[in-house]
Amino acid sequence: MKIGELALAAQTQVETIRYYEREGLLPQAPRSEGNYRIYGPEHVERLAFVRHCRSLDMTLDEIRVLLRFKDEPQAECGEVNALLDEHIGHVATRIRELRQLEKQLKALREQCAGVRDAAHCGILNELVQASSATSIRSASPHVSGAHGNRGRRSNGSTSD
Repeated sequence: MKIGELALAAQTQVETIRYYEREGLLPQAPRSEGNYRIYGPEHVERLAFVRHCRSLDMTLDEIRVLLRFKDEPQAECGEVNALLDEHIGHVATRIRELRQLEKQLKALREQCAGVRDAAHCGILNELVQASSATSIRSASPHVSGAHGNRGRRSNGSTSD
């Protein structure tokens, strides 16, 4: 099948397929005499595997590791277990961060209980104040967020 047919079969954009090929996640397809890529069932299966891993929010590097083991069925899967454990940890961290974001947004929403003119909107005023404070902090040579939520500066003070 040609790339358009593969895209339809896998419900994937053609450009995504080409990207996965460039990234080494899909093997290069042989070419026809007219220089068209010719894909087979193995491409459909591999693309489905990659797409499923992406739906689990796995990185391309994580998928490469999984594909390496998939291609070596006799290899022990301890590294696969460790990879998934680490990925679960990343997901748990993101969930905590999203819950914190939800709290911040709810607190922001409480700043404006009714409909007012925009000049007196509690949400807009709070966002303006917060963005002004952020721009003042960003003038500092310290990179915000580089150390997680509570980084330590070289002088021992904490940053948010």
